[in-house]
Amino acid sequence: MTSAAPTTSTLTGVPALAPLLARGALLSPLKRPRPDADLPRTRLVLPGLRVDLARLAAYERVCGFATGADALPVTYPHVLGFPLAMRLMSARDFPLPLLGLVHTSIGITRRAAMPATGAYELAVHVEGLAPHRRGTEASVVTELRAGADVVWESRSTYLARHRTTARPAAGETPSTDREPLPARAEWRLAGDVGRRYGAASGDRNPIHLHPLTARLFGFPRAIAHGMWTVARCLAEHGTPEAAVVRAQFRTPVLLPGAVAYGAEDGRFELRGARDGRLHLSGEAGPYPAA
Repeated sequence: MTSAAPTTSTLTGVPALAPLLARGALLSPLKRPRPDADLPRTRLVLPGLRVDLARLAAYERVCGFATGADALPVTYPHVLGFPLAMRLMSARDFPLPLLGLVHTSIGITRRAAMPATGAYELAVHVEGLAPHRRGTEASVVTELRAGADVVWESRSTYLARHRTTARPAAGETPSTDREPLPARAEWRLAGDVGRRYGAASGDRNPIHLHPLTARLFGFPRAIAHGMWTVARCLAEHGTPEAAVVRAQFRTPVLLPGAVAYGAEDGRFELRGARDGRLHLSGEAGPYPAA
């Protein structure tokens, strides 16, 4: 369901992630997710945000972007907005359990280059809930402003897995029989990729960190962050200065493991290097679209 128009709450600083993760973990067993639940109606706004250049460099290294560039990577505002999203998703009135939430898709629009030394305003709100064949998905919207202009925005979906009778929506089930894109590279992923990305991004969901904690949520081993996989692909693929990116996280990438990156005509994907299983599919092109 879609909530009523959100009210605005202005923050004076970036929320600390550790207490939010703890609160979300404590409240998770109390949550009973369903797609018709009520939503938090707060729009969080953080003005005067400046980028920590050391943290940005760590992010660039783990994702494969060139370090020291003048502009932010196209995926980095997601990291900036993550603490605000966590504040909303760890709250008592957010209906899905934070522990075990899986990032299933993201759509990004970057209208202009974003200087790493610029000052920005962030805004995040939960847009709605929707049934999914494996549970319930929440849609979270993030906006980055420079002055009065929205220079970057995204819409992410997060899945809480639970028993459901929902049927797959049109286009929800991945097309696993399509021809793979031409392979451009093969990457061997170490078992600590989730921990390294978590340290750079602040996203320390236990499904990404260790095999033991991942098994608590039904995964045989730790899985890579969805946003690491799309960032790694875009670091290889490149994006226009003004760009539109769409990505769907199809199946988890188990760590350690080996993946094949494929790309052609603005599309990109990540598959299992040995079994060809589709993990990520996406596309990147200019904004506005031709």
